[in-house]
This record gives sequence, structure tokens and C-alpha cells, in this order.
Amino acid sequence: MAGGKGKKKKWSKGKARDQVDNKVLMTKEQNDRLHSEVPKMKLITVSAVVEKLKVNGGLARKTLRILAEEGKIRPVLISRAQRIYTRNVGEDDE
Repeated sequence: MAGGKGKKKKWSKGKARDQVDNKVLMTKEQNDRLHSEVPKMKLITVSAVVEKLKVNGGLARKTLRILAEEGKIRPVLISRAQRIYTRNVGEDDE
């Protein structure tokens, strides 16, 4: 048998994710941006609102539910895992 012991494999520490500091309460400015920008978006998801407004997921879900009740956005798909909304263009034109 040729060869002795080779170098022992070094395990990497893994990639560290950036720690995000999303807000759990909305400021007045974030609330104004929510009501002005989100109803104009074509595809509205919880993660899109989280990225845009820097709020946490629970707060984004609640605000999207409120916007849908007010009629500013319209649900496209609501499942256990994912909620997809779109902007409300006139009355139901389906």
C-alpha cells in the first residue's frame, strides 16, 4: 500500500448570514410608504413588503390583510404557506 497519512481535512465554518434588524412596529413614515407604494406594486408578497419597508414578517402579513380588506389590493393566491396579492385595477375584470 502506497502513501501514508495525508493531510486531515479542514472543515469550513460555513457561511454566516447577515443579521437583519427588521422593525416590529411601524413608524409614521413606513405607514405612509405602505399606503402609497404597496398598492402600486404588480406582485405583492409578504417577503416583498419585508424587503421594501424593513418590517418583520408578522407585521407585513397583518398590513397586507388590512390593505386587502380596504380594497386597495386584491388576493391572487392565499395558501397556508404563501400569500400573493396584486394591485386592484378597477372592479373585478375577470
